[in-house]
Amino acid sequence: MATDNRINFWRKNAKVPGRYPKDTKSKVSNPKSKKACSFHEFARSTNDAWDIDDEEDEDFLPAPAPTLSKQNQHHQAGESVESHILALPTTEAQNKEDAQDDDDDTECEHVNGKVVKSSSEVQLNPSTVRSTLQKQQSLPVRPIIPLVARISDQNASGAPPMTVREKSRLDKFRQLLASPNTDLEELRKHSWSGIPREVRPITWRLLSGYLPANKERRELVLKRKREEYFGFIEQYYHSRTDEHYKDTYRQIHIDIPRTNPLIPLFQQPTVQEVFERILFIWAIRHPASGYVQGINDLVTPFFVVFLSEFVTEDVENFEVAALPLETQRNIEADSFWCMSKLLDGIQDNYTFAQPGIQNKVKALEELVSRIDEDIHNYLKRYEVEYLQFAFRWMNNLLMRELPLRCTIRLWDTYQAEAEGFSHFHLYVCAAFLIEWRKEILSMVDFQGLLMLLQNLPTIHWGNEEVNLLLAEAYRLKYMFADAPSHYKR
Repeated sequence: MATDNRINFWRKNAKVPGRYPKDTKSKVSNPKSKKACSFHEFARSTNDAWDIDDEEDEDFLPAPAPTLSKQNQHHQAGESVESHILALPTTEAQNKEDAQDDDDDTECEHVNGKVVKSSSEVQLNPSTVRSTLQKQQSLPVRPIIPLVARISDQNASGAPPMTVREKSRLDKFRQLLASPNTDLEELRKHSWSGIPREVRPITWRLLSGYLPANKERRELVLKRKREEYFGFIEQYYHSRTDEHYKDTYRQIHIDIPRTNPLIPLFQQPTVQEVFERILFIWAIRHPASGYVQGINDLVTPFFVVFLSEFVTEDVENFEVAALPLETQRNIEADSFWCMSKLLDGIQDNYTFAQPGIQNKVKALEELVSRIDEDIHNYLKRYEVEYLQFAFRWMNNLLMRELPLRCTIRLWDTYQAEAEGFSHFHLYVCAAFLIEWRKEILSMVDFQGLLMLLQNLPTIHWGNEEVNLLLAEAYRLKYMFADAPSHYKR
């Protein structure tokens, strides 16, 4: 393989993790005609999109572009090619939309005096670009947020108005939360299939064990825990420049700007300072593991959910510094304590040599070999090790594979499920791998397989896809969790 074509692969072809790179699919050939290259050779010549240099971070910021109409895209090409539509150049995609708006009832149209069958065949020229820009300028100005960076918990095509069933669920949650002693088992049962946005913050605090079930005690507990956290700040944060802790703080300081680089919210200095304090205090209070890369991702869902109490829409661009200082402090303290509760259950993932992750990856390999032998043997055939792609799935709880809106929905279920972040996550990863069965079996070499598994096309995913994933994970758990020898060879 020519290494010079792959040195800058990430920068050229796959800037946005979660999107399937169009050019990486190898042409069909006889897989026996050439050997699969080793992972070490591949790793040496490939840059990880998440380990970019600081000066490259600017490439991840969304550039102004004409806003695409998702409904028109679905109407034109169907959901089966949505990821291809999103990967098109903006001007071409907008031209598609304009062509359909001009004549929705006809299947052909005139472009520069020529008849073409569909707008997908239109070639761009100066006149069409000018008409596109003129039409765009006539539309209302809206903030442009890339699909991968949208936090709103809805499908990519938009969410319909609240249905009668959703309103009934919201009323049930409010009834449970308003009772003098919240029935946590009943709350978990209702939370498994998703928590309404309006009550998600208080529900997460309860399910994580941060708040007590007794309603009268909650305010007192919140006050005490928030004061305790800021006591830690006063006691320890000044030591970040000490010789003993400066390496830890330096790594945190490097990682934070790379946390969700496409979402403007996380590039705000105020937010990055909050994350630095949370991660540094957690690290020095847990010396057995300290700070490990990947833990920085686990703060973001809590921060966004607790921020949503004070923001009705467009969380992605909300200026956190505009909130009252007391509100900012409360969001920070609550995020710290809930993240700490989560990590208490999976801390062996981050201790020396990360034995928890090693064991989970090995368990995933065993599980997949039992539920889909074809995929398992296919990965072995091309010498793809599970550790090469599944390590990140376990280390980051699939946060690098899914949009943040999907992670928040996924965590609704994880917090409702017993040992959700540790035990149930294994079955979610197995279901996630099997979800891409067709794409995996279509790859014909080591590089194509690994590129696919590290850049799975989930950019368009929303609640519906996550619900199906969780249902399949539950089925696998029901079949295998209590029957470890079931289907075993």
